[in-house]
Amino acid sequence: MDNRLYSVAQIRATEAAAAESLGVGALMRLAGRAAADAALALLGSERARPVLVLAGPGNNGGDALELAAHLGEAGVDVVVLHLAGSGKVSPEAAQALARARGSRVNFADVALDVRDWALVVDGLFGIGLTRPIEGRYRELVLGIDKVACPVLALDVPSGLDADSGAVIGPNGVAVRATHTITFIGDKPGLHTSEGCDHAGQVQVAGLGLDAALFEPARAGVASPALFHARLTPRRANSHKGHYGDVAVIGGAHGMAGAAVLAARGALYAGAGRVFAAMIGPALPLDPLQPELMFRSAHDFEIAGRVLVLGPGMGGAMEAMRALGAGLDSAAPIVIDADGLNLVAASLELQDRIARRHADTIVTPHPLEAGRLLGKSAPEVQADRLGAARSLARRLQATVVLKGCGTVVARPDGEVAINPTGNPGLASGGSGDVLAGMCGALLAQGWPGWEAAVGAVWMHGAAADRLVEHGVGPVGMTAGELPAAVRAVFNELVSKSRPGRSHAG
Repeated sequence: MDNRLYSVAQIRATEAAAAESLGVGALMRLAGRAAADAALALLGSERARPVLVLAGPGNNGGDALELAAHLGEAGVDVVVLHLAGSGKVSPEAAQALARARGSRVNFADVALDVRDWALVVDGLFGIGLTRPIEGRYRELVLGIDKVACPVLALDVPSGLDADSGAVIGPNGVAVRATHTITFIGDKPGLHTSEGCDHAGQVQVAGLGLDAALFEPARAGVASPALFHARLTPRRANSHKGHYGDVAVIGGAHGMAGAAVLAARGALYAGAGRVFAAMIGPALPLDPLQPELMFRSAHDFEIAGRVLVLGPGMGGAMEAMRALGAGLDSAAPIVIDADGLNLVAASLELQDRIARRHADTIVTPHPLEAGRLLGKSAPEVQADRLGAARSLARRLQATVVLKGCGTVVARPDGEVAINPTGNPGLASGGSGDVLAGMCGALLAQGWPGWEAAVGAVWMHGAAADRLVEHGVGPVGMTAGELPAAVRAVFNELVSKSRPGRSHAG
């Protein structure tokens, strides 16, 4: 997987192994040099203006002090606000402090708003923080929000959990950085949950460590490389039967729109034929997409079709019957929305999912995931990777835990965090479109893992494409996504196989 993500425990193990061969302070010096290079790149032609470095009491503060010394040597006007704390200082942090004090750096207790800073460097707390930021540190974190210049966080924005992306502690605060340079390996918390709003642009500085020092990572940032093998051009000598049937089962009274949006998502993601089997009265047609075929779920023949179970399904007896039939079928299935709520209420249905042999993808948002796991939505958000993995193991299914930095997990614990998308997706129906897309990729023969990762990546990329063309994020609608998905899909196929023009 591209861009591997490592837990704090794994990073600590790598640090310890590296320190044995490199000696005391070597990693800190390497981190300081890398951070200084990143800072100089951000400064560009602004080197005449001052840089404020916030150095905390631990090793993250040591990294900041090393950076400050390097910037001073490069002729930058550096002011260090050093909050030493009352705890024991590590030998490497003590070395960094001595080096900074011996360099062309000014130490001062200054307010954030007293000068026109070119850059503020956050080196208050790193991956070792376990409690909420309080006191003077909290004031500084809140003050950083008000500066107009770039903010560079070292390793992780202070106050952010590097594993989960949650802000640490009740009533906690975290630095909102424009850029983060993270050391040794990338961390999952920088790419999901609150990390999406706090980390900014993330740069990884590996510090030149030997790959043998790293434990195997079980997570990564998703990219088209994960589903590259499926991006094959369509043969000229092909027909709709080659690209599969998708049946969306849902659309109870008053909720037909959810099923229609899912069906449109499947259509534009390349399914050969798309049916909408309605729990409520079947529509005569979709005037915008007359290619969609509407049926009654009561007597719809599901054999030989990929099933998308749940969009607008409701909770009536007919919904339960249709869901049960889908779970017992031999077809690949996607379970979304009301389908997930029905499953959450029945351990027996959960067991039936776990015993299935065909691919199963479930696409909960945090509240739905919480119902399935017996947790609250905030508890799910506090450990998104753990929640997705737990649910994937329980259901023996591929799980798409939606949200900022959508987490895709499979039963063996492998996780991908999706980097595409924007707040325009925070609108009714966008999840229905995603469910239909998952169904379409399954119908075209994609395995569950690739189908889920590919659908999520393209769904987000479609939203990004719309914003680039002036549509949203405010006011973006789910109905605008399918056509953008088609454009993204075809572009990926074209780039994947240059010179081959038949996308799909």
